[in-house]
Amino acid sequence: MPKLTAVDQRLENKLKELYASHIQRTTKIDWSYHNLIPWERGRNFKTDPWHPSQATISPELAVAVETALLTEVNLPWFTAGLTDIFSGSLEVLQDFVRTWTSEEDQHSNILETYLLVTRNIDPDRLHHLRKAVVRGAWTPGEASPFEGMAYTSIQELSTQAFYISVAKKADGEDPVLAHILRTIAKDETLHYAFYREAVKAHLELNPNYVWPLCDVLTNFFMPGHLMPNFHERQLIMSLGANYGIAAYYNNVVDVLVRIWDIKNLHPTYPEAQAALKRLNRYLDRLARVAAAQQRLGTPETARKAAIDLLGYDSTQQDGTEALAG
Repeated sequence: MPKLTAVDQRLENKLKELYASHIQRTTKIDWSYHNLIPWERGRNFKTDPWHPSQATISPELAVAVETALLTEVNLPWFTAGLTDIFSGSLEVLQDFVRTWTSEEDQHSNILETYLLVTRNIDPDRLHHLRKAVVRGAWTPGEASPFEGMAYTSIQELSTQAFYISVAKKADGEDPVLAHILRTIAKDETLHYAFYREAVKAHLELNPNYVWPLCDVLTNFFMPGHLMPNFHERQLIMSLGANYGIAAYYNNVVDVLVRIWDIKNLHPTYPEAQAALKRLNRYLDRLARVAAAQQRLGTPETARKAAIDLLGYDSTQQDGTEALAG
């Protein structure tokens, strides 16, 4: 029995409507790049070498922004993966990937420029990290267009929730950064909306699509999970930037479960019925983990871990202890 992984051709007009709506909504996001960056803070690195004491945001916030940047710089390979997944599928999906790429390209550029202009990161270290991540060439591993849309629904909502959470942390440290993060989150919201509605339309047309959806949801990993020190970054962001497993469940998984009405699906394929049962068990386990999540440390733990990850040695740490937060 086929696993229902292809895009249903009957949804072509629906996807075209979603794409047209996306294009119209993007015009309302102000990407005045020249106005978003605080250029007045810039200095010459040759005559004024970088030192961690020049940073204006806390180490844990710097790690969160750097992690976002290292996720975004993988864009060329993510685009290559999605292009391959949607190859031979509906033209509107290929059009959306090209538009999505042009919009996502803004994110790594603005994050890197902010960190360098404001001296909130070691420029040499960042340069080497960026090259290492791009060289790693992570691509989405989904085998079909439907699975690709399911993955990107989760991924885009995860990044939106992440940016909003980190922006709240930035509010008290650098409102300029908070505004940049919320601008990126607006892009992620629109990308998520396109894929979310595409998946929803498939489930409404044929609930047996829960079969491949189950595989994507239960095996989901963020595209940046192969970057250096990813697990340490997760701990720092959970304790110091308001984004951990509880936030992932409450702001991503539970939201999608309700919007896609997964609990009330009635698939007819035996394999799809079994997949729905597996998915519901997974969701119940994840809900319990999120509800019982224990803090594995304190904000001070996050601060120390961030300082270590950023490479500040003992002679440099004194300057960071007095930073915001």
